[in-house]
Amino acid sequence: MTDTIFALSSGPPPAGIAVIRISGPQSGTALTALTGKLPAPRRATLATLADPQDGTHLDRTMVLWLPGPGTATGEDSAELHLHGGRAVVVAVESALAGITGLRRAQPGEFTRRAFANGRIDFAEAEGLADLLSAETELQRRAALAMAEGALSREAERWRSALLQLSARLEAALDFSDEDDVGEGESALPAGFGSDCTTLAQNLEAWLTRPRAEPLKHGFRVVLAGPPNAGKSTLFNALVEQEVAITAAEPGTTRDVLTHACVLDGVPFVFVDTAGLREEGAGEIER
Repeated sequence: MTDTIFALSSGPPPAGIAVIRISGPQSGTALTALTGKLPAPRRATLATLADPQDGTHLDRTMVLWLPGPGTATGEDSAELHLHGGRAVVVAVESALAGITGLRRAQPGEFTRRAFANGRIDFAEAEGLADLLSAETELQRRAALAMAEGALSREAERWRSALLQLSARLEAALDFSDEDDVGEGESALPAGFGSDCTTLAQNLEAWLTRPRAEPLKHGFRVVLAGPPNAGKSTLFNALVEQEVAITAAEPGTTRDVLTHACVLDGVPFVFVDTAGLREEGAGEIER
């Protein structure tokens, strides 16, 4: 990856502060072109930004110079903490685009570079994406644990345990002809069986944990049944709002009603439907 990329990493303007990230071998050159000199590494520095093409004053802002490889992407990086006006962001992005060797980042390219440079693994990258889209507290906790490497650390422990068990078993097989093994005695190393059982139990405990996919995408629950069975009443109780009209007369609900809500940190979409019936139904209902 020889090109240098930049992108707005904060929310869309207008905002109080807009953060533009730069990553790649020309990050230091780009920062020098905008500020006139390279600031001290890993220190927030107040600087005046000017367009390298014509010297136009762009903004007075905070900049950071982050030399690699100890950065989020593993490359030389820089950050520009601008005033968050739309015109300021557009002007600075235009100035960066005019610098030779710089281009706008594609969606997800910073994360892809971090993955390619070994700064994060696949599970952490997926956790980061989930964290950015998390809407509930449970989603946030699960995504943060994944992004911080919980699954990766657990997988590494399993791998280490398997390698140790494999080495012990190979050693026992290699030297089995040299050792005297009495009748009825096991040639396996001491504690080998219990260690295998412990590893199997750890794997089973992890695999039987609640799946993350329903927590990420939520559940869609459809209430269906005969007319006047209390579907709309149950629907209102679940969403804790008077969304559906309820009455003693059958057939009150004629259209499908949907409502999204969060219960105990899990997202749900509840769907209320018209009653299912054959007798007395019109041609349209049939």
